[in-house]
Amino acid sequence: MDLETGFYHNHVKKESWRTVLTLAYQSLGVVYGDLSTSPLYVYKNTFEEDIKHSETNEEIYGVLSFVFWTLTLVPLLKYVFIVLRADDNGEGGTFALYSLLCRHARVNSLPNCQLADEELIEYKKDSIGVEPKSNFGSSLKSTLEKHRVLQRFLLVLALIGTCMVIGDGILTPAISVFSAVSGLELSMEKEHHKYVEVPVACVILIGLFALQHYGTHRVGFLFAPVVLTWLLCISAIGLYNIIHWNPHVYQALSPYYMYKFLRKTQRGGWMSLGGILLCITGSEAMFADLGHFSQLSIKIAFTSLVYPSLILAYMGQAAYLSRHHIIESDYQIGFYVSVPESLRWPVLVIAILAAVVGSQAIITGTFSIIKQCSALGCFPRVKIVHTSSKIHGQIYIPEINWLLMILCLAVTVGFRDTRRMGNASGLAVITVMLVTTCLMSLVIVLCWQKNVFLAIAFVFFFGTIEALYFSASLIKFLEGAWVPIALAFIFLIVMCVWHYGTLKKYEFDVQNKVSINWLLSLGPSLGIVRVRGIGLIHTELVSGIPAIFSHFVTNLPAFHQVLVFLCIKSVPVPHVRPEERFLIGHIGPREYRLYRCIVRYGYRDVHKDDMEFEKDLVCSIAEFIRSGSVTPASVVSEDLMKDDDKMTVVGTCSSHMEGIQMSEDDTDNREEAGPSELKEIRSPPINKPRKRVRFIVPESPKIDSGVREELQELMEAREAGIAYILGHSYVRAKQGSSLIKKLVINLGYEFLRRNSRPPTHALSVPHASTLEVGMIYHV
Repeated sequence: MDLETGFYHNHVKKESWRTVLTLAYQSLGVVYGDLSTSPLYVYKNTFEEDIKHSETNEEIYGVLSFVFWTLTLVPLLKYVFIVLRADDNGEGGTFALYSLLCRHARVNSLPNCQLADEELIEYKKDSIGVEPKSNFGSSLKSTLEKHRVLQRFLLVLALIGTCMVIGDGILTPAISVFSAVSGLELSMEKEHHKYVEVPVACVILIGLFALQHYGTHRVGFLFAPVVLTWLLCISAIGLYNIIHWNPHVYQALSPYYMYKFLRKTQRGGWMSLGGILLCITGSEAMFADLGHFSQLSIKIAFTSLVYPSLILAYMGQAAYLSRHHIIESDYQIGFYVSVPESLRWPVLVIAILAAVVGSQAIITGTFSIIKQCSALGCFPRVKIVHTSSKIHGQIYIPEINWLLMILCLAVTVGFRDTRRMGNASGLAVITVMLVTTCLMSLVIVLCWQKNVFLAIAFVFFFGTIEALYFSASLIKFLEGAWVPIALAFIFLIVMCVWHYGTLKKYEFDVQNKVSINWLLSLGPSLGIVRVRGIGLIHTELVSGIPAIFSHFVTNLPAFHQVLVFLCIKSVPVPHVRPEERFLIGHIGPREYRLYRCIVRYGYRDVHKDDMEFEKDLVCSIAEFIRSGSVTPASVVSEDLMKDDDKMTVVGTCSSHMEGIQMSEDDTDNREEAGPSELKEIRSPPINKPRKRVRFIVPESPKIDSGVREELQELMEAREAGIAYILGHSYVRAKQGSSLIKKLVINLGYEFLRRNSRPPTHALSVPHASTLEVGMIYHV
């Protein structure tokens, strides 16, 4: 028995390592495409105009030393060994850090949060809710929770990082593809290549963005082999150049050469750091794409292949340049000049393919972070298409895709050289890293509960390095660095306006909600005609009766026999488990047939289509009704709710297989209860053919007649059909509001609302079953 157990354990261990290695291989094409193509343009941008390559080789050795230590300290030390550990239940990126902070300190910007959300399993992981051990941590947490200004600053900081990621999604494809295509310069005459370079780059970029709607999974099997081939290619060429031209180039890895470089070049050397910075473009993808892989797989891929290949590539270029001080071609210093002439065309093809793969990764990452922002109420609603039913996180956003393409082509045609593109891309990259460093320092204190001096050391060490590069990039504001600042400013304005308008609209809903006492005073019949069917009233409120309901009743004194106040909301966790999806409760006495249902999604969850969602919703309400006659599995107590309702946590159909199930068919055949001791509650027979609904409930424990009657009525209502009652709002600033508020609400927010997608739940609702209730919101 022990032998069998040991064999089984070893088999599982081998399987797990096989999985890790497979993920490490796949991560090459998704995570490291951008980082691996940086040797195409680092030296070219560094030596463009700030410094010159002299016969003493002090410049090229100094640049190599800077590149080596930058790659070692930032991607390897900071990201691989520290930042990757700050995952949010397996998810990474700027918003993952912000989400972690929101759960450890109540600084969340979502308006309809409940204390009940803190009972989610994903929310409570990693000792969330435990007070920080240090006095400084406790005081920092209380300070953040007390001051709204600090909470808004934290949100704006996260949004700035997000905006720079979007800017990087525009700039990285431009510089990667243009740098790869620039190899044509060495194979064509100068008069010809300048007319070929830009058109070829634009055609490749158009093709890249045009193929996005197919999804990365369609061509994903090509990504990893392309990047693997590219890494092996540049490392082999680098090794050849080291052995053939200068075997002693390894001496330049000493930090002493950085000192010699800055001492000789002074201000020019400091300004050239903006070019050296490009060697770490794409490092943020290691953290941002963590949700698709695992920490161990990303670490293995970087330390065993990506890092040594890049070091060999940069050393090889430096070895070649150290023996070639006068280059006859106008191309001067660059990647392709160090490639043996017989290999230039094959390397050019591989480089273009690698640039396309790297661009694909950053575009997909841009889609993902915009989806997260939209889920957390910080970006206008956009159409999100899931391109793969099997691979989580592969999405396509048409509006953003074409906007990125237009801006990317504008950058390519407008700049026409890698120098200004590099200045722009470098500033975007280093800003994201600075934001990550700032948020990580808070995570160290509040989430990891480490000593404050460790957080200060982290900020001081990495912040100093990144601030040095940031200053070198910012000084080139007029030479291209203005582009990411302008783009980030525009996107930040859009996000802040949308978030502000959303908050004000929710505050109006809260202030104008109808009290439950008003509803109960109408009596059991509610003084209104009840028609057959289920009415779903969509609302953002998690408590109380929305104003649209009273507005609806005033104009049309009739509603459905079963009424559900439905709130679909996001919570600051990446995923909500199916067994915790619904919070359901009665509004008023049971005989009123009024329910409140709160559907909770994480910011990375996939929203179901309307038919599957309807089935889950009705089945979960039925399970809630049945659980009222037995001991509930999970009840959120009244002291956790700001409403007077007691809410019960109910999962989807798949999460309570032993509970109530719903069956729909088009036949009129009655099935007898079988040996499984299940009993069917059927709807009464009807004359005209329609879909028959059946609830199948366990025989034990017994359910009382009141519960059976309530289930019967729910079945009849479901069979009669579901009507969707949606609020159609017009938001206006109150009279007497400031001019800025009127501009933001009346022009900015209203323009974004009219030109954005409707809420997710309204996208696939049948028009024949929809009733819109118009209201004017004076906020």
